[in-house]
Amino acid sequence: MRQDKLSWWSVKIILICVGAFILQAILGDLSDYFVLVSKMVLFRPWTMVTHAFMHGSFSHLLYNMFALAIFGTILERIIGSKWFLIVYAAAGIASALVSLPFYGAVIGASGAIFGILGMLAVLRPKMMVWVFGFPMPMALAAVFWGFGDLVGLFVPSATAHAAHLAGLVVGLAFGFYFYKNFGEFRHKKKSDVKISDESFEDWEKKWM
Repeated sequence: MRQDKLSWWSVKIILICVGAFILQAILGDLSDYFVLVSKMVLFRPWTMVTHAFMHGSFSHLLYNMFALAIFGTILERIIGSKWFLIVYAAAGIASALVSLPFYGAVIGASGAIFGILGMLAVLRPKMMVWVFGFPMPMALAAVFWGFGDLVGLFVPSATAHAAHLAGLVVGLAFGFYFYKNFGEFRHKKKSDVKISDESFEDWEKKWM
């Protein structure tokens, strides 16, 4: 179980992304220096990180922050703030690296958020979530999302499907590695609770 005090990085990242979106609207072209552009990455290496705090539209921001608010806070409560930040950063950077040969430019926190989804799918596979209006276990939802992005690789769109898949794989890897520490099996079942000899003797005297 986590032992560190929660720092709520999931909430802080949401605030940073909202602030960045406001600055994008105010500063205009200046925000382009923080978007990941494949042919410029050697000259702007910081964009491997900063692209995950930028968004292309209000709806893009809204969907990503909604997912981060729900799934991010759940995962952070399970694994703690330190590991949450590490998983989020690792998934975001991995999604950026994988995106370079596929897309001319990438923007948004989706890759990092898919890392959260992947890890939750392993640690809490039975947790029910809604996907396009249908309830399903988290593990099945991850398969559904992953399959959709796999198909999306062969269907031209404005979505960085390769980034999603990279983030998802990173999250799954972290989930399997840390399952022994944070997985559902660590929660004691009612049948696992032991009754002391003294308690049993008191019960026996009272009821037998």
